[in-house]
Amino acid sequence: MTIFSFRLALTACFLFLLINIFFSEPAVAQKPLATSEIGVGLGGLNYQGDLAPHYRFLSNQPALTVFYRHDLSHPITLRGAIMGSHRILNNNTMGDDDFDLPLPNFRQANMRLTVGEISGVVEYNFLDYYDLTQKVRFSPYLFAGVAGFVYNIRTEFGDEVYAAAFNQGARTSLGVAIPFGVGVKYALNKYWNLGLEFGARKLFTDRLDNIHMENSQGQDKRVANPYDKDWYFYNGISLSYTIYRINCPPTYKANPGILD
Repeated sequence: MTIFSFRLALTACFLFLLINIFFSEPAVAQKPLATSEIGVGLGGLNYQGDLAPHYRFLSNQPALTVFYRHDLSHPITLRGAIMGSHRILNNNTMGDDDFDLPLPNFRQANMRLTVGEISGVVEYNFLDYYDLTQKVRFSPYLFAGVAGFVYNIRTEFGDEVYAAAFNQGARTSLGVAIPFGVGVKYALNKYWNLGLEFGARKLFTDRLDNIHMENSQGQDKRVANPYDKDWYFYNGISLSYTIYRINCPPTYKANPGILD
């Protein structure tokens, strides 16, 4: 998928979520049963940037996430999550990744990346998978939001000409990302749920792989792409537990002694 396609998908997700949040707001007060979830997920984290210009599923490295969901209405859910992955590897030393592209082979570089992320997103559920009257309870969903992340990167070039400019040891930094993507939720029973999700993180930095214009000198500028930012992706499976709470009608909230 091209960067233009990602931007188009990102814009479409935000517009769709904003429109539905606006029109779903009256439904929040009408919902008789409040639901929330706590859960864990296991999946893979992947990187896309100067060393790996294309997404490759086989490059995924193990990642773990812990999350909390709170349902505002049947379609709208808020989710907070913490996610991390250790030692995301991308070995271009022998041209293992994107071997058909000349620039990755030319760089002869490899990287080791560790990422930790905290995020808040809005999910739009197309179906009400909490509906106990349905025999099969599932819902596809879209999500988008904002995330902060910390990363530790070590990138090394095998060629001596580029080693001086780029082999600077490990570096730790912070960043902001826009997470968005798609998923499916499936209710195993009243309390337990399974989930599948694929999400992209749009970054505002080109430093995730430590290959950028600021550390390129002279002819080394051809090693870095100044026209594109880095990305990372998470896809995985999750297990969550549903917590139910009955909403008190506004009449009883305003008159707590009405049933006395």
